Amino acid sequence: MLIDGGLGLGVILTALWVYCLLEVIMTDEHRVRNLPKLTWVVIVLFTFEVGAVAWLVAGRPQSSPRGRPQQGAARKRRDNTYPEYDRPGRFAATNPDDDEAFLRQVRERAEAQRQEAKRQRQEREARQAREARQAREARARRTGEQPEQSESSHDRDDEPNPPA
Repeated sequence: MLIDGGLGLGVILTALWVYCLLEVIMTDEHRVRNLPKLTWVVIVLFTFEVGAVAWLVAGRPQSSPRGRPQQGAARKRRDNTYPEYDRPGRFAATNPDDDEAFLRQVRERAEAQRQEAKRQRQEREARQAREARQAREARARRTGEQPEQSESSHDRDDEPNPPA
């Protein structure tokens, strides 16, 4: 009889643990109390019955919205939670001029980033060309040869191009 009682208690506690774990996973993150949702998942998952009881006491939302039908998007819900697009403080453009100003700002930022990338690419190419030229000159000095004159040496910034 004692074994059956222990087995029954084990089944009940395991069912409670599974129920709480599923409830933590399925609860909306903004409704979870006291700790972030991921923390509650870890607590319930790894501390079993203690975590399940802690979830029921401290983390579970005050009221369950499952039985209620969805109310209109513009109205505040009875349990003081808001649908994603009706949250207080969420910016939503109300006139086309606000959208145009935002799009203009995005375009200006993108153009500035393109210009900066172009400048950095030119600097990198110039540095690579200068390093290649210095390597050729060092190699020529080591071997005692005259440095090669190539078309790229006429394009250097520190020498003027010869007249055509």
